[in-house]
Amino acid sequence: MTVLVAVVTYNSERLLPDLIDGLRVGLQGVKWHLTVADNDSRDGSVEAVRRLAPEATVVEMGRNAGYSAGINAAVAASPAHDAILVLNPDVRLTPGCVERLLQALNEPGTGIAVPNIVDGDGRLIYTMRREPSVLRALGDAFLGARRAGRFPLIGEVVADERLYAEERMTDWAEGSTMLVSAESWQRCGPWDEFFFLYSEETDFALRSRDAGLGTRYVPEAHAIHLEGDSRVSPGLWSLLTLNKVRLFRRRNGRVRAGAYWAALLLREASRAALGKAPSRAATRDLISPSRLREKPGPASVVRWAGKLSASA
Repeated sequence: MTVLVAVVTYNSERLLPDLIDGLRVGLQGVKWHLTVADNDSRDGSVEAVRRLAPEATVVEMGRNAGYSAGINAAVAASPAHDAILVLNPDVRLTPGCVERLLQALNEPGTGIAVPNIVDGDGRLIYTMRREPSVLRALGDAFLGARRAGRFPLIGEVVADERLYAEERMTDWAEGSTMLVSAESWQRCGPWDEFFFLYSEETDFALRSRDAGLGTRYVPEAHAIHLEGDSRVSPGLWSLLTLNKVRLFRRRNGRVRAGAYWAALLLREASRAALGKAPSRAATRDLISPSRLREKPGPASVVRWAGKLSASA
């Protein structure tokens, strides 16, 4: 089995030494190839990859094309492989992680395998997700994601720590570390480049599940995610929120999407009233018809964030 490691970089130079060291640890016993798609970084990301991993393939996108486009370009430029490890630059793999995920892909009905992930302080990250619904958006609005997430009917985030102790299927999972089978990619790929950043992993995982190849959470595989800045950057949080509406509308139609939009607006407006800048940005964009209609892209973020991070 050969694993393609697909990484998208955007001004990620400082993260690359530890990332590449982590690959050598986490992929022990596995044949693998690294392909990095660089979204026109202004630092030394490209040079760092070539210096630290001279055997890697580097795809220079020539522009900030988005996360999905970077993943697709990395896959298209790579030699033959049996699985694709989609990996954020700020993820660190632990010994045996990928070998265990590969084993999980052999389980019937599995197209994506994801590990147990902790943050830089060793705290469990709730990575499993249930399919978005109006009721779950309302649960988040009234109770918060973690409180609502204890109850399957009203919580999208799987927030019961006991459920992370055993292997199980999940509707989708946070996309910083995903091992995708070649069969899943052939049936459902490439990733949808409409989603410049955020919801692309949700879209792909749900389409893979619909095709009979679901997402399997594997607690014996471990990784560390230092985490991006979507929760503190107004631009990134706004884009994340808008893309949730866009994806829901695509899968559920305009009528149900209207109810979902209203639930997200309630959530963001209530938090904006508490002085949270990301929610103020999201509220402004949710009530802007032109922002909801436009195709996501760098301009969606630059207005608020000043720069774009390619973290999923």
